[in-house]
Amino acid sequence: MTIVENEVQIPGQIVVLDPQDGSTVGTVPAASKADAERAVDFASRAFESYRTLPANVRSSALAEVAKLLHEEREEFSRLIAREGIKTIREARREVARCVNTLKLSAEEVSRLTGETIPFDQAEGSENRVGYYRRIPLGVVVAITPFNDPLNLVAHKIGPAIAAGNAVILKPHSETPLSAQRLVNLFARTGLPAGLLQMLTGRGSEIGDTLVSDPRVRMISFTGGKDVGKHIQAIAGVKKLAMELGSSCPVIVFPDADEALALDASISGAFWAAGQNCLHVQRLLLHETIFDDFARQFCQRATALRVGNKLDDATDMGPMINEQAAKKLEALVVDALDSGASLLCGGRRQGNVFFPTVLANVDPTCAIAEEEVFGPVTILERFNSVEEAIAKANSVDHGLQAGIFTRDLNIAFRVADALDCGGVMINDSSDFRIDAMPFGGTKGSGIGREGVAHAAREMSDVKTYCFNLQQSVGCETDL
Repeated sequence: MTIVENEVQIPGQIVVLDPQDGSTVGTVPAASKADAERAVDFASRAFESYRTLPANVRSSALAEVAKLLHEEREEFSRLIAREGIKTIREARREVARCVNTLKLSAEEVSRLTGETIPFDQAEGSENRVGYYRRIPLGVVVAITPFNDPLNLVAHKIGPAIAAGNAVILKPHSETPLSAQRLVNLFARTGLPAGLLQMLTGRGSEIGDTLVSDPRVRMISFTGGKDVGKHIQAIAGVKKLAMELGSSCPVIVFPDADEALALDASISGAFWAAGQNCLHVQRLLLHETIFDDFARQFCQRATALRVGNKLDDATDMGPMINEQAAKKLEALVVDALDSGASLLCGGRRQGNVFFPTVLANVDPTCAIAEEEVFGPVTILERFNSVEEAIAKANSVDHGLQAGIFTRDLNIAFRVADALDCGGVMINDSSDFRIDAMPFGGTKGSGIGREGVAHAAREMSDVKTYCFNLQQSVGCETDL
């Protein structure tokens, strides 16, 4: 692996480098504050012009993009693998999911319905009838991360367009090319100009301008907790949906199907080199199975093939940049200096950090409290259901968790007690389908994604009430 030490600088442009070898994948414009202001102005005017855009036009555009993406799926897969951290197999899966996300968004257009309201339930309102319906918010700003550069984009712009909004997409500056290509597909549909724009640039240059503009009615952000707090502080009065990461636990009880738990946990721990908010960061093992499970888990982690992302035989690629790999290395060293045991891995080579498993980690270490976002999993012991729950809930994160057990009583009991947005029973914490509600508690964020749930968060409820007794101008001779 080539060590990529310095960012290539071109005035007015961002050079996108392959984190595997430092080669140039492409370039995109580096937007300025003035560009961001113009984008919001254009989006606001476009929304006012097309706020009554028929549902069939929005649905058709989303369905057409899903079709076009499916036709170009291999080109998109290779682009995702080159500009980011995913292997070609992982990238192909992301593209397939993105097609599904867009199809769901197209279908959701017709599901954003309202209901009649029985106003006569209130005394004195017997002559009133009415209903509520869903209306678009206006301008939505979508800010996406590097680790799912296509499907997480679709999870924001798909529901936003389905709900009738104008969208400004700001993808991560290190992986903007697949998002750019997806936006170009929308340009080939009947979606009016201005309802979807993409700004490429660094958050430090354009982020505050987009987030704080009062004409923006909602921010949908996926990224780090510190940035999320900053957005919350400057956004003003508008809707916020933020997924801010996690430190996902997976609990394995003695009666679990061991083979199932191993397969799922290995995939969950090292998919996309652990750069995944649903990454299995903490694996809680019952004392009676700890040694055997830990041995097999390490054997499988060590056997993962790390190498060329474009090779179908490769299981795991690099981290997004050397800075991220060095940060992870420092966290591991800090844990080892505090008494942790290194069961396997712990080695960095340029941007690559090899699959790593730790045990006996001091709970006050940074690696035990922060989101790792890399291929490191911490093994912990527990002796009782109560202890497992307490350990799982001990951090300021609550996105998803996994439980492995054959006992339904334990499954329901633990699932109810875990403080998080989703619990996967007999699945890893990283299981997700694109239709399910997705989001967390505590420091993991606010709001829910998942196409139907996001579309509702990206719309408003408007109530209409008719006082029939007071209606005039409708007299006839009948």
